[in-house]
Amino acid sequence: MTDGMPGTARRWALLAAAGALMVGAIAPAAALDAGERGAASKDHDTTQAALDAIVAEGTPGALAAVRQGRDRWSGDAGVADLATGEARRDRDRFRVGSLTKTFTATVLLRLDAEGVLSLDDTVERWLPGVVRGNGNDGRKVTVRQLLNHTSGIFNYNRDDGFLAKFTGESFLVHRYDGATPEELVAIGLSHPPLFEPGTGWEYSDTNYILAGMVIESATDDDYASQVEQWIIEPLGLRATSVPGSSAAVPRPHGRHYSKLYEEDPDAPVYDVTEFNPSVAGSAGQVISSTRDLNRFYRALLGGKLLAREQLKEMLTTVPIDAEESRTSGAPTAAYGLGIRSDRLSCGVTVWGHGGQVPGSLSRAAGTRDGRHVLTLNRNGDWGGQAGEDAVLEAEFCD
Repeated sequence: MTDGMPGTARRWALLAAAGALMVGAIAPAAALDAGERGAASKDHDTTQAALDAIVAEGTPGALAAVRQGRDRWSGDAGVADLATGEARRDRDRFRVGSLTKTFTATVLLRLDAEGVLSLDDTVERWLPGVVRGNGNDGRKVTVRQLLNHTSGIFNYNRDDGFLAKFTGESFLVHRYDGATPEELVAIGLSHPPLFEPGTGWEYSDTNYILAGMVIESATDDDYASQVEQWIIEPLGLRATSVPGSSAAVPRPHGRHYSKLYEEDPDAPVYDVTEFNPSVAGSAGQVISSTRDLNRFYRALLGGKLLAREQLKEMLTTVPIDAEESRTSGAPTAAYGLGIRSDRLSCGVTVWGHGGQVPGSLSRAAGTRDGRHVLTLNRNGDWGGQAGEDAVLEAEFCD
């Protein structure tokens, strides 16, 4: 930002500069049970084999990077470009999809720590009159409920009209259209709430579009600048960007491929590297690399981005599958504030997020102390989650 920035934006830049000093200064989270730390340094043959299996099942290319203590490993399979046969590279940038939600939640938790807002503020306080209609009421929904998906607000990208425009061959016609946050929220609010706030759980990108709007209202600054000031700049994430409405992926990058969400397994594959990511906004627009994402989640889980109180808030979860929680008492998956926990078959619990946007599937996971982290990307948006799960099992269990 320039020296001619508005006064409020300047204030946030100064706060962020002070926050940069916080990186590395906050004490790490308390010691954990050995079962949550993951295995000691290891070879990664089984992880590589899991990447190879993803490509064998039809994904053009897969890429993963691991950080474990001081050790680093990266692996790849398949190709970055179907036309040239170029291999995937560990420095490649890609669209991370809903891993963006962890960035958004982290910014809001930093603002909570600064006393700018509270997680228990209503949405109405920061966005007066925005969440209304069809039974939706921002006076009953808190910022916390946006972040842990307990608001009940409908997911705009499950709307039939949205799907008709941005899936199938219609995507190719509308890929550069984009949308404003207000337009996306209006789509979600055209539906009645799925449940009363705080009484259920349902994943909704509308929650995180609203969260981005809260950030802008509370800081009088734009969303991208807040992510840059609180996260990207302090951590030196040189491959990470918030593109807004720019359709391009910064170089270096591989191609992004899609079957346009057609159910036919033999559907044609299209190059969708370029599209306007404003349709994902603060729920899914970030671009990054495996190395940057490992650095981000390592710092986050290690207590170097959030103070202890805010990290505890982030990692306080609600069950994703309420029935499983009732019957087993220990859900396999649970959701915090922009982050989820998954208990693997070997008993290790990892924390992170998954992400999907046209042409890209990503997954980040780390042990609770952040000492062992992995980021995976596939440059095809089909194939299901089983392959990604197998990579996590191979890395953290074998």
